[in-house]
Amino acid sequence: MSAVEIREVTKKFKKEASEIVALGETNLDIKQGEFLCLMGPSGSGKSTLLNLIAGIDHASTGKIVVGGTDISALRERELAAWRNHTVGFIFQTFNLIPVLTAYENVELPLLLTKLTKAERKEHVETALALVGLAERMTHYPRQLSGGQEQRVAIARAIVTDPELILADEPTGDLDAQSADEVLAILEKLNKEFKKTIVMVTHDPRAAHHATVVRHLDKGVLLPEGVTA
Repeated sequence: MSAVEIREVTKKFKKEASEIVALGETNLDIKQGEFLCLMGPSGSGKSTLLNLIAGIDHASTGKIVVGGTDISALRERELAAWRNHTVGFIFQTFNLIPVLTAYENVELPLLLTKLTKAERKEHVETALALVGLAERMTHYPRQLSGGQEQRVAIARAIVTDPELILADEPTGDLDAQSADEVLAILEKLNKEFKKTIVMVTHDPRAAHHATVVRHLDKGVLLPEGVTA
């Protein structure tokens, strides 16, 4: 069964009088439990495709179905609610709120749910333990290393138990050891917890952790086995 079905999707941007094609007509099936890595040079359309799958951006044409839901047909409010319980997003720059502790940052997505305070606490503690930061929950981002900040960001992404995890250059700002720790967590989420993961990266070492690698070049998704 497919976790994500992308059918004839394009993304175009208007720039002054001209039109820029960020993503040409794209068809892609991502199977449930797959760890897909999207690679390609800057401007190849990797992040554009990721943002379309997340419903952060809208396709110019085509259809995107995630977990049986046609997200191309959802209104903004429906899309926000869908995204909150279906997708966990991990950014290169962590996107933690500096005035909140690790615990409070991870709890944020749960404040939009109907969970009780006790249920939220259980979810947050489970997520932080899974990324190895149970002892750091009262620390603020400034008191954490870059690798620890990204692990907090992963805990925040998984705290709602989403079906799909999207990671945009998750190791881009990390040293080699921290990057390996983050990739090991993603691999664990994929293998042990059967999470479907789509990761954008420039790093060939990061790509080794994926089960499928696809390349994009100038807005075109290349056939399997073809590199940019």
